[in-house]
Amino acid sequence: MAVREEEADVVIVGGGPSGLAAATELRRLGAGRVIILDRDRQAGGIPRHCGHYPFGMREFHQMLRGPDYARRLAEQAQQAGVEIRTLCTVVKLHPGGLVEMTTPEGLARLRGKAVLLATGVRETSRAGRMIGGEKPGGILPTGALQGMVYLNGRRPFRRPVILGSELVSFSALLTCRHAGIRPLAMIEAGPRPVAYAPSRLLAMAMGVPFHANTRVEAILGRHRVEQVSLSGPKGTRVIETDGVIVTGGFRPEASLLTASHMDTDPRSGGPAIDQYGRLSDPAYFASGNVLRGVETAGWSWAEGKQVAHSIVASLDGKLAPREEALTIAIEGAIEGAPESAHDGDALKLVLPQVLVCGYRVMAAHRHLQLRLNRPARGRLILKQAGKVLTEKRIASRPERRILLALPEVFSVEDGELRLLFDEE
Repeated sequence: MAVREEEADVVIVGGGPSGLAAATELRRLGAGRVIILDRDRQAGGIPRHCGHYPFGMREFHQMLRGPDYARRLAEQAQQAGVEIRTLCTVVKLHPGGLVEMTTPEGLARLRGKAVLLATGVRETSRAGRMIGGEKPGGILPTGALQGMVYLNGRRPFRRPVILGSELVSFSALLTCRHAGIRPLAMIEAGPRPVAYAPSRLLAMAMGVPFHANTRVEAILGRHRVEQVSLSGPKGTRVIETDGVIVTGGFRPEASLLTASHMDTDPRSGGPAIDQYGRLSDPAYFASGNVLRGVETAGWSWAEGKQVAHSIVASLDGKLAPREEALTIAIEGAIEGAPESAHDGDALKLVLPQVLVCGYRVMAAHRHLQLRLNRPARGRLILKQAGKVLTEKRIASRPERRILLALPEVFSVEDGELRLLFDEE
């Protein structure tokens, strides 16, 4: 049977805030036929599942609930002339912008002059966290919990524990409050909440104890969760509970990339991009949380808009070629090793990973974005040929956004770029 094949000017894989923003901006810039492919029944991404505030301040200058925010972004894209195709799952990325997908009508192919990957993130599973015990029902990531509560009106448990203390963990608290669920505890392996300190006030207001320096060692129960075994400063103890919400530990949803012909970044697990958001195959671009793990919806939206300008410049032949590029070498890092393999290295994430020489248009990324693996302070220094191009003093903790301005001038002839963290 012949596989149906179509063509478009730009194909966008993923209909979350970044993909929708990019599509709307591409149409505004005159990009031609723009098609979004989304595997869900509705476009909108993670905010569709977040039935709480605040969303939309940057985009619409008002506070919206997640579903309302997602709906407005999708409506805005459709009004701009974007084609949004739902229930379409991309299964393979071919060289030159050919995308293979499954649709309700069967297998199909869509060729874009440019393809934007905006596939977002996923939370690290219980297995990925090496939590032992049995395999009962009642263990959910935040996204599944929010889908059950806000989209299906279900209450999957009554007295769960929450594993993690990232911003999304407190979003899970709000979801629990909405559904009449009363969490027994928040469990954090580190010494303090990963989210900014004021977030902890929500747990206090809801009467949810916060346990720092504590790990979930095992989840117990035959058919449903019955207990969790914890180890912490006071030794080992057991909590009687009926559920576990496994939050955070976000990773790029990059399975398409790892099975493709394109370069990935061993630190982030996402694509390796240049300052235009372009991948090693110049037909492909990326924006949003597929780049890094997790950022806010507003940040991803803004990034999608910026990368749209790079895509239009590429279609017009105005981007400097990737051949005129330098990879940023990180001093002290183990070549090709994931961050967990070398705890001494404080830098968890650096993007863009490649800088193209010879700016011809404004870059989508005008800063290096960095994250730390552990609390640290010191100086970030970007050097070339022994000369400091840009530097910044920082004192930060994991999952905090750190920006280092990109240099305006650098050259292939001067050799590799080296990023050094001079830790105090």
